[in-house]
Parts: sequence; C-alpha cells; structure tokens
Amino acid sequence: MTDRWSDPHPPMRPDLDLDRPTARLRYAYDRALGNDRPYPEPDADAPFYPDLEPARVPRRPWMRWFMRGLGVAIVLLVVAIVWLAFTAPLSRSLQPPTPPSITLTAADGTPIARRGAVIGKPVDASKLPPHVREAFLAIEDRGFYSHWGISPKGIARAAWSNLGAGGVRQGGSTITQQLAKNAFLDSDRTAARKLREVMIAFWLEAWLTKNEILSRYLSNVYFGDNVYGMRAAAKHYFGRTPERLNVGQAAMLAGLVKAPSRLAPTGNLAGARKRQAVVVAAMADAGFLTPGEARAVQPQRVLATRPAQLPSGTYFADWVLPEARDAAGEVKSESTVRTTLDRDMQRAAEAAVKRAGLREAQVALVAMRPDGRVVAMVGGKDYRKSSFNRATQARRQPGSAFKLFVYLAALRSGMTPSSTVEDSPLDFAGWKPKNDDGRYLGEISLQRAFARSCNVCAARLTQQVGVKAVIKAARDLGISTPIANEATISLGTSTVSLLELTAAYAAVADGRYPVRTHGVLDAKEPGWLEAFTGRQRGMDDEVEEGMKALLDSSLNRGTGMEAALSVPAWGKTGTTQDGRDALFVGWAKDLVVGVWVGNDDNTPNPGLHGGGVPARIWRDFMGQALGVQTRAGARAAAAAEAADAEAESENETEPLLPDVTGELEGLGIDLRLDRDGISIGPREERRREEEGPPPREERRPPEDEF
Repeated sequence: MTDRWSDPHPPMRPDLDLDRPTARLRYAYDRALGNDRPYPEPDADAPFYPDLEPARVPRRPWMRWFMRGLGVAIVLLVVAIVWLAFTAPLSRSLQPPTPPSITLTAADGTPIARRGAVIGKPVDASKLPPHVREAFLAIEDRGFYSHWGISPKGIARAAWSNLGAGGVRQGGSTITQQLAKNAFLDSDRTAARKLREVMIAFWLEAWLTKNEILSRYLSNVYFGDNVYGMRAAAKHYFGRTPERLNVGQAAMLAGLVKAPSRLAPTGNLAGARKRQAVVVAAMADAGFLTPGEARAVQPQRVLATRPAQLPSGTYFADWVLPEARDAAGEVKSESTVRTTLDRDMQRAAEAAVKRAGLREAQVALVAMRPDGRVVAMVGGKDYRKSSFNRATQARRQPGSAFKLFVYLAALRSGMTPSSTVEDSPLDFAGWKPKNDDGRYLGEISLQRAFARSCNVCAARLTQQVGVKAVIKAARDLGISTPIANEATISLGTSTVSLLELTAAYAAVADGRYPVRTHGVLDAKEPGWLEAFTGRQRGMDDEVEEGMKALLDSSLNRGTGMEAALSVPAWGKTGTTQDGRDALFVGWAKDLVVGVWVGNDDNTPNPGLHGGGVPARIWRDFMGQALGVQTRAGARAAAAAEAADAEAESENETEPLLPDVTGELEGLGIDLRLDRDGISIGPREERRREEEGPPPREERRPPEDEF
C-alpha cells in the first residue's frame, strides 16, 4: 500500500475514489499525450486514485517573458498617456512659444508700446489657397498626409546626410514633430528631448486631425522680425492676409522657417529670394506646380518700409510694465492694458525738454494728477541712448525742495505762515548752516523764510520741532527712501526719487496723504492688508492752507518766480551744492509736475539752480499742458496790446495837454501831467506803483545751496 503523503504525484482531489478501469484508462491517455508528469499506474492496494483533472502543462520560458513584457508595456503606455495629458495639453499647441505679449495703450485707448512678440491670429489651413499649404508641405514635410507623426524615411535620409557631413546639418522632423517641439519642448538636441518629441507627435496625431495640426503649426511658427504666425507674417512682410498670398509670397514665407532670423527679407532680401527659389523648385518636384508655373514665379518684394511699429519700451512703459502685468493677471499669449498716460501731455513734456537747450546735463520730468495718476513721464533726453529712468530709478538729493517737510512739521506743531523764526547764524552741535547769499534778516515770518529758501531758518525750525517730526512728515507724504536721523536733512541731504517727491507735493495739492502713484487705469483693488496700511488720511485744514500759502509765496514772490503762470500756481525750487542737482516741483489746476536737471555722474554744474532751467521747463510744459499763458507771455501780450493802442492813437487828434512827467526838486515828490490831469505823490510810492513787483531782495534772493 502506497502512503498518499509520500506519493510523488499526489492526487489533486483525493476524496474521489475511482474504480481501477477508469484509472488505468486515464493513465494510458496521459502516456499517449506524452505528459511529462503522467499519473502513476494504479496500484490495486492503493486506497486513493487521481481525479479526472489533467495535470497542468508548464508554459514555455519565452511565453512567460512575452507576457511580462506586454504587461510592462501596458503600464508604461498608461503612464505616458497620463504624463502627456498633464505636460502636453492639446490647447497649448495653439499658443506660440513666445514670452507673454502685453500691449500698453494710452488713456484714450491708443497703443503706445508693446512688450513681447507680434502674434497673429490663428489661421485655418482648410481655408487657405492650395498653393499656400503646398509651399510648406513641399519644403517641410511632403508625406504629411500619409505618416502617423514621424517619417522613418525622412529620419533615415537626415541621418545619412548628417553622417556624411560629420555633424547635424539636416533634420528629419515632420510638421507634427515641429509643432510638438515649438509648443511643448525646448530647442536642445538631446536624445531625451527627441524621444519626448516623438511621443508628443504620436499624441497629437491620435487626438487631432491633419488639418488641425497644420493649422496650429502655421499659426505659431516663427517667421523672423519677432513675428509669430502666418497671419502676422503676411501682414508684416507683404501687407496682406494669408488668403491673398500669391505663389511667390507663400514660397518666401515657407522658406523663412529654416532660418527666420538670418533670412528675414527686411534685412536679407537676397537670401530670402534664394530660399524662395528653392521652395518653388521643391513644389515643382513634388508635383504641386508644373515646370511652366514654377518658371513663371517672380522674385518677391516686401514692403518698402516696415509698418509702424510700437516701441518695445519707453520710460513710461518700462515703469508701468510690472503694474500692467499684475493688472492683466496670468498672461499666456497677448493682453492689452490701458494706462493713465495722456498722449498730448506726453508730447508737451518731450517738447519742453527739447526746447530747454540742455547740453551735457540730463533731465527728468513727471506729471501726475493729485490722486497719483501719472499722465506724462520723461526719464532722460533720449531713451535710445539711455533707458535709465531718472524720474523713477535715480536717487538724488532734493536740496531745498525737501523743506516742504520741515515746514509741514512746523505747521503741525502749531505754527502758522505768519509765525516768526530767527534768521541769524546758527551753530547746531558743530554744524553751522549758512544762507547762500550770506545775508541774515533777523526775525522774519515763516512765509518770507520759505520764499527766500532760507537755510538757517529751515535748520532752526528742525531744531525746534525735532528731527523725528520732520522725518515723520516725509514718511506720511510717501517718502520711502532712507532718511538720516540728523538735522542736516532740513537742507535736503537725503536722497529721494523725483517720482516720490512729486507725489509728496501732490499730497499737499490734494489735501490727502499719502498719494499712491499708479500708471494703470482700472487696476486691481489693493488687498486688505495693503488697504489697511496704506489708507489715506486727510490733512488738517489749517495745515493745508498754511502749506499752500508758503508754496504760493515761493513761486510768485520767491525763488520760483521764473515758473510763474497767469493762473494760480504753487511750487518750490531745490538746488544742491555746486549745482549738482536742480529741481522745481509744483502744481497748477489739477496737474502736479516735478522737474530735475543734473549730470548722471553727479558732477557740478556751475550756475545751475532750481529757479533757472528746471523752473523754465516746468513753466513751458504747464503752459502747453494746461493751455494757459506764462507770466512772461502775459507781459509780452500786454506790451503788444499797448503798442497796438499807441499805433492807433497816432491817427487821432493830438491831446490838448502832452504827457509830462517831472519831479519837484528838493521836495521828494513826483509830478505827472497827462490826459487825466496832474497827479502828485511821494517819489517812493510813485516808483513802487510803476515798477509793480516788490524790491529784488524781497521777491527773489539768490538760489539755495548747502
């Protein structure tokens, strides 16, 4: 009897008790089939017998490896599909491989600058003339409609050509592969990148039609001159739409794809024409043109002059671009942002700068509304020579223009424009400020001290109210640059940008502070934290009126008289040591303007002062921007009217009594005999009546400096 546990071939179902004839028949059956492990011949004494299930036939080794490889391939395919779905979304194949393009417009909607490429609208390949499609197929991918994304024949031909040339000279990419590379990959020539390109090509072929692939390729391919897409290229080079291109024009555009930067016809017309001839020959070789049609194609011409191009940068555009990008949100292809720039005022600003007659010195001008909307900006004499924006990027000493904050702190402390301050030599902890003219007037009002731009008075006021109070006044009005904690700041020794300084004066004009300068209309609302920390506060009415009284005296009776207008205006001059920086900042009506003149290397400018060139530039610009006369213009107009009246009077009857002006000697009185009769008055009163403005020492002292 055989032990069932020691049986080398134990039955799978020992619970079945089969009769001996059946077992023997099964044994013979297994032997006939050549089973490697036949059931043993039944033993008469064996209590158990094998069941009816045949023994499993083992698989061949190669079959096991095949099934394993198939499983791995399926897993990799699923992973690849998931990867492509996330990294190569089909919608991205419509987007040109360019940086985000932002077009900036003026406040009236007129484009003023574009940052980024010129991107044309998509084209539909099925609606293009046949010769336009065929030009690209003939030179780029003749088997486009027959392959599945890659062309083995093209790859083999390119590999053979490159092997003979000893390097990469020819590519075997199909149009689908080029679309995959342009839309999803970089331009490196590694095996890994090529493998990804092939995978994405298969992906595109599986989900898009041939017409969709060709349309997307033509819509985002690069044609040189920073132009992407056939529609933009056709307009740029030929001034027409893709649907109206002739054979020669289509062939020239198709030829640019190989080397767009080198073959762009605006810079290399001869090279573009040679490449056009190559494409025409390829079209004839592919059967798209007959030999006669190919010979009839003429070398093409491009536009004699390039279409009007928007500048990629200006001083204002460079400054507003970060804010424009924030306002536009996530820019994927092209966006338009409307700015606060006023084109008329920008032209007036540029014209005023040109008329200033500056030689080596540089200039900057900022014009804004009292609420901070910047309407004009000049950051230098010539953007093409220097894009450095001196209105926003430069940090220069403001000189006496900084006294705005000194007197604001004084008025906040309870003083008024009529309060007095001692104008006498001062020794402040070893620092001895001096007036630029060397004169000291004793006790004078704050209004007269501000008009004279008195250095000693500013230093004495800083001593009285405290340096921290002056710094706080500057911070409240929006000055963010470092300010030294010392009394010398009263004379403008700490640096500041012209933009921030002008915004500080705008705060006084508006009566609310701080003023947030901005260059985008309809900008996003600030976040709750920014709104909380940067909220505006109203200026005390008495302080506001006092500051305006001080600024009025400076412009109309003090150092800023050269900037006087025929309408109410307020402003302040600023001059640093040796004329290194000269400024004038002020406002009239609803326009606040700051002007700076100086050298980039901070070298002296003998004779330069804020009441000179900067004040005249300010006055010139304001006259044009606001449509008002300057004080000088008003005087000239009055003189012209007087001359006309005198000319008309020559034709009238001679007066009975001629105009006689005399002086009674020894009595100190004037005698005037005219049409109105005889008038007699004190000599000094008569002189003041005729001269009009106050004496020179009261209305325009010499300029301020350290």
